[in-house]
Amino acid sequence: MPKHVICRELGPPEKLRLETFAPVPLVPGQVRVAVRAAGINFPDVLMAAGEYQLKPELPFTPGVEAAGEVTEIEGVSGVDVGDRVIVKLRDGAYAEEVVVAPSQLTPLPKNFDEAEGATFLAAHGTAYHALVDRAQLMRGEVLLVHGAGGGVGLAAVEIGKLLGAVVIAAASSEEKLAVAKAKGADHLVLYGREPFRDAVKRITDGRGADAVFDPVGGEIFENSLRCIAWGARILVIGFTGGIGLARTNLLMIKGASVLGVRAGEAARKNSALGEERLKTLLAWAAGGHVRPHISHRLPLEDYAQAMRLLIDRKAIGRVALVM
Repeated sequence: MPKHVICRELGPPEKLRLETFAPVPLVPGQVRVAVRAAGINFPDVLMAAGEYQLKPELPFTPGVEAAGEVTEIEGVSGVDVGDRVIVKLRDGAYAEEVVVAPSQLTPLPKNFDEAEGATFLAAHGTAYHALVDRAQLMRGEVLLVHGAGGGVGLAAVEIGKLLGAVVIAAASSEEKLAVAKAKGADHLVLYGREPFRDAVKRITDGRGADAVFDPVGGEIFENSLRCIAWGARILVIGFTGGIGLARTNLLMIKGASVLGVRAGEAARKNSALGEERLKTLLAWAAGGHVRPHISHRLPLEDYAQAMRLLIDRKAIGRVALVM
């Protein structure tokens, strides 16, 4: 029987369990996918701890993105057995098979393996929505990317360069910055070397950043308000470093905006927005312009270790479970 990671009690990754389950028969309109890889995302950690905005009923299987091969279909068109696909989920990806609707499937780019497919759309979709839909980033503008060694940060570096921005990548280690440079970053800022707000002012000759991509929050968010240009857009992606507070006087003085970014919810509320995002990302992937950087590929049974890599900031780019 296939295996899946199951959350029966909210808490840290170590409270999750690996169990077998009986496959369910398909009903018309469903597709069975043999999962070859699942992406690890920080919301998975929060969801398992009961700290995310989406709270599935217990028990549930974490994971919002996977990739694999279609093994069975029932009363559907446009999908065939043998298709290599990316699977979009609200939860359930940490499993050896999933049953989904055809609308949850996206063709796997031919130049991607399954682990790359399973770590593509969540991070790159978030970065695209932030920079294109929310910030409306323009060619020649300065983009400051925090957490640039993480999966969503590296995606923002890639997409920022594709949009023609000058990208300043900020991260916590030289190793992470080396990957950001390989993804196209123009300037590198090591957090421990100098205050990043001083570095941004130095790099921009005092002008500041036009857009700030911030998945960290906390003091990073608060200090970002002190190195922005007139009309800057501060993009709130997440809060891995805590909740930040916006000083309204700094926003007013700079004519700046703070923009929340929820890529999945935006697509659910506006399907045309999501369709355009997906079309563009797949075209960029096919052209070799974007590709996830995966620092760790671990077997399904090492799910807790994989999640810990994100919690402990030891991952560079993405982490994938492989089956």
